[in-house]
Amino acid sequence: MRKLVLLFFVAIATTTFAQNKINFEQGNFDFLKDQTEVNVHLVFDNAVYQEKNFTEAQYLENRKADITAKKNEAVWKNWIYQWGKFKSSEYLDYFLKGINGKSKKVTFKKDAQTKYTLIVDAKWIYAGWYGGMIGSQEGKLTADLKFVETDNPSKVVMKLQADKIGGRQMNEQFAWEYGRIAAAYEVTGKKLGKEIKTALK
Repeated sequence: MRKLVLLFFVAIATTTFAQNKINFEQGNFDFLKDQTEVNVHLVFDNAVYQEKNFTEAQYLENRKADITAKKNEAVWKNWIYQWGKFKSSEYLDYFLKGINGKSKKVTFKKDAQTKYTLIVDAKWIYAGWYGGMIGSQEGKLTADLKFVETDNPSKVVMKLQADKIGGRQMNEQFAWEYGRIAAAYEVTGKKLGKEIKTALK
């Protein structure tokens, strides 16, 4: 019976967290051949969280209740501050670190005046968990990756999807949700950068 239960949970985990790859949906990387820089912008408007597809408001409400019950109000205030900081800047920094570490011919930047902009539109975010010596479950990210004309964002020149990319790249904040999510952004950047490097050889 115990083995059956274990197999059941393994099957669920495999179904929920399969993929971990970049899928091509529209276009190719030819438009980047004469480019040296691309602007990057992150979007969270359409993101849902965890297996139950919580809205961000629902997710934060649950985390506040959990943290204040197990820790205290001061810990929660620091947590929500860090959550906002990572969302506004750190996730993008980690993504840029990942993609620029692989894509050598094109540099990806934030707030850059470039012909093309890459929009990373988060669709599903899994925060994972941290168990110290027991082990950890990495964060995961599903996002639409759209290259658009900067002056005409409705003009999509290429579209890909990051499908449940796992944040295996640990960082100093990995014990907290925002650190594990940041790792997922970094690995997503690495995987996309690898695809670009291969295409532009």
